[in-house]
Amino acid sequence: MFPFHERKSYADVKGYGFEYLLIFAFIVGVLLMAGSCTMEKVPAGKKAKAQTEKMESNSTSAAAEELNKNVSDNPMNKEAMKELREEISHALASGEGPHVLKFKNGLTLLIKNDDRFPLVNVRLFVHAGSSYEDPSQAGISHLLEHMVFKGTEKRAPGQTALEVESVGGDMNAATSFDYTVYYVEVPDNQWQLGMDIVTDMAFNAKIDPEELVSEKEVVLSELARGEDNPGSRIFKTLQSMVWNGTSYQWPIIGYRDTVKKITSEDIHAYIKRLYQPQSMLLSVVGKIDPEKVVEEARKLCGQLQDSRPVVPPVEFSLSTPDAPQAKVINGNWNKAYIGAAFPVPGLGSAKTVGLETLCDLLGGGETSRLYRKFKYEKGIVDSISVSSLTLERGGMLYIYAVLDPDKVNEFWAELMQELADVDMNSFSDREMDRVLLNLEDSLFLTKETLSGLASKLGYFQFFEGGQQAEENYLYNIKHIERSQLQKLYKEFFRPEKLSACVLVPEDSKISAESLKQDVIKYWPDKKEERKNLTSMDTGKKGSIHLPGGSEVIFIPDTTLPYTAMSLYWLGGDSDLTPEQQGLSALVSGALIRGTGNMNATELEDFISDRAATLNSSAGRDVFAINAKFPSRFTADMLPMVSDIIIDPAFSEEELNRARLDQVSSIKQREDRPVSLAFRNMFPFLFKDTGFSYFHLGQPSEVMQFSRDDVQNFWKEQSSRPFVLAVCGEYDRDAVIKFAKTLDSHISVQNAVAQERPQWGMKKELTLNLPDRNQAHIMAVFPVPGLEDKKSSAALSLLRATLAGQSGLLFRDLRDKQGLGYTVTAFLWQSSKSGFMAFYIGTKPEQIDQAIDGFKKTVEKLHNNNLPETEIDRAKNILSGEYYQEHQSLISRSRESASLAVRGFSPDRDRTIIETAKKMDAADIRNLVNKYINWDEHYLIKVQP
Repeated sequence: MFPFHERKSYADVKGYGFEYLLIFAFIVGVLLMAGSCTMEKVPAGKKAKAQTEKMESNSTSAAAEELNKNVSDNPMNKEAMKELREEISHALASGEGPHVLKFKNGLTLLIKNDDRFPLVNVRLFVHAGSSYEDPSQAGISHLLEHMVFKGTEKRAPGQTALEVESVGGDMNAATSFDYTVYYVEVPDNQWQLGMDIVTDMAFNAKIDPEELVSEKEVVLSELARGEDNPGSRIFKTLQSMVWNGTSYQWPIIGYRDTVKKITSEDIHAYIKRLYQPQSMLLSVVGKIDPEKVVEEARKLCGQLQDSRPVVPPVEFSLSTPDAPQAKVINGNWNKAYIGAAFPVPGLGSAKTVGLETLCDLLGGGETSRLYRKFKYEKGIVDSISVSSLTLERGGMLYIYAVLDPDKVNEFWAELMQELADVDMNSFSDREMDRVLLNLEDSLFLTKETLSGLASKLGYFQFFEGGQQAEENYLYNIKHIERSQLQKLYKEFFRPEKLSACVLVPEDSKISAESLKQDVIKYWPDKKEERKNLTSMDTGKKGSIHLPGGSEVIFIPDTTLPYTAMSLYWLGGDSDLTPEQQGLSALVSGALIRGTGNMNATELEDFISDRAATLNSSAGRDVFAINAKFPSRFTADMLPMVSDIIIDPAFSEEELNRARLDQVSSIKQREDRPVSLAFRNMFPFLFKDTGFSYFHLGQPSEVMQFSRDDVQNFWKEQSSRPFVLAVCGEYDRDAVIKFAKTLDSHISVQNAVAQERPQWGMKKELTLNLPDRNQAHIMAVFPVPGLEDKKSSAALSLLRATLAGQSGLLFRDLRDKQGLGYTVTAFLWQSSKSGFMAFYIGTKPEQIDQAIDGFKKTVEKLHNNNLPETEIDRAKNILSGEYYQEHQSLISRSRESASLAVRGFSPDRDRTIIETAKKMDAADIRNLVNKYINWDEHYLIKVQP
């Protein structure tokens, strides 16, 4: 077992485009994305104490994604089970994998068939490590890792290891700051034993009090051994300095006092709190039959239950000092050992691959700059290295050197001078190429062993979503520029942020004060130079109002060097006459196809050359432009977006392309049953307002819209006050200047009035799509709009109880009655009105039974309070969904702008969740009795 198990890693940001009919995603279970860009990075570097392992490209097919929603422990009839097995077989047969499936309880299963060796490696990753501990119980994660080997409910102490070793297998476990992993490697004919052993250790550890007493002594001995190691002693000292005030500051192994006090009751409480299936990944890699592995995993893990919500971790906010820190530890050392560290962001930062490249250039091996200078040229040190350690919520850059005690002063002074004058342009192409090759090589070498491959696959699936990590990493290290590295160097290698620890012999006269003074003397803090090279002035969170009536909202997040911006106007379809249906959508499709300065191709190249995304969209009551780009391109991107708004080209050639694209989209929607239902939903439900229009219009009408029609619409739309929300790392002054330029062109002071949709008189719509196999049914209930905060909270809670694979509708109509493959509920709200809808896809001959199922669900909701367990589950779902859907910068800027332009607080959705958390079954039942009435429902059917 390892007292210190570290990982270096790197992940970039996903940029999501805007899709108007977002509710469609709730039906098909897939979030439709326009202009989606994923850039995730992987760790590299062979010199770190615990080598980071990279993930091979993960090929989860669409069929496997569908399977994710259906693997469960619920009883099924024979037909449904047969259908499930066919899906499993199809999913696992597509591509080499790894294949990723998720059980209903949230546990993720990763499978990779590799027949190079007659072996199978089984690993269980648990999101529970030392950073999730209470400081009074520091070391409990590591102590639990020891105790799982001391017996489970069905295996006596020592029996686990005996069973594994008896078949020629091997087993171990490791604890890190952010996770614990249990693993077994066995002959391929013993793969079931391997899966049973790993899950038994994690879920059934006995934690016998007597065994705990003896194992504590083992851990305390391990702790003492670590203190005898100079490198471990220095690292533990530096982590308390660099990560002061966070749960990274104490050693993974804990302290003597805290370890001694831990009881078996403490460990069981820790397991209950953190060992939730939703926080785990089970990985099975080797010579396997994937289909059998799925079935075995379902038996072992499918019935496990989550007992409480798990809050997603967030980056630590480090209160680092504004002056260098240093500690000198005198002891019985023959050599001097020096460690110096700087704080850096966690694995969510896009900057990490550049920092790893920097570290390799400076001290990544015998050909690196510092090694060559201080080891070969000057002979001052025995060894020197520079590495980057990136954890989930923070990291550090780490310089480590071993030398003779009488050379410490000379070395320290020269090291400070060297660090003060690092110039990336001084590194030759050969040095750059060598580092990139070594980083690439270290990535591939992990695949050499089955254990290395399994660890890499599991780690990156667990922390970075997996499949694209390797390709993105390779791309990024090959395209990094010296100017980027220089900027990163100035941002993070800063003298006032340096923490140093030196171990020297007892009689040494080296002092901490002299070390700090040398930093100040030889490495002056160039604040003005850094100001121009590092993070932009984002300022504080808040908003400002402009003279024309527009508003700018600032959402600072400097984790990533990216800017996301969302610009919203009221308008969209609500600006149109009935004869103009589809015009707002056409304008949104044509708007970003050229400006007065650039044609469509030039504009596309401009955006692509800056790794940016840009899209425009029209809705029932709003029009929006969204953009995301690396912050360093701010000076290019803001004028370009301004040109699009103020001077769009709307050339006849591009307008015709936009018309044809829109007509094609109409026809494609009318070919797909669910899309056909949504296309006709609003015209059926509403009347006399823009909400009743066919959003994309009719093909013949779309083709008739002229350039004048398009220009006139855009002139009116863009002349209204807007809301601009920016999220990420941005230049606040540049954003304000950009917004003021747009605001100066506003000629319409009053925003378009927000409409109250008028409900239609007809209550049933039947659409026929010949030669299709399934029927699709929606029962729609009118409900209040966003204005009604209390009703919105209760509606959100009700939707969460009904929707999804664990929802009441699915469990009743799908699991119990076998009526449909997909069953769910969704909620749509405008400012003034909304609807709750039940959906099912079923066999044509089961239409009446399915509708009756909806009716009985409504009756049950009227006659009975929902169980508190269902209410609690729904509250957890609301919170989990919100944070999962609002991780990207663009999702946060879009949320704020879209709410604010409608007159709501940018944090309205979060307050709705907080309001929902305070509600109970009686609140839900009152809402149901008031709004979810079967006699008032609208019915939409699409049938063959």
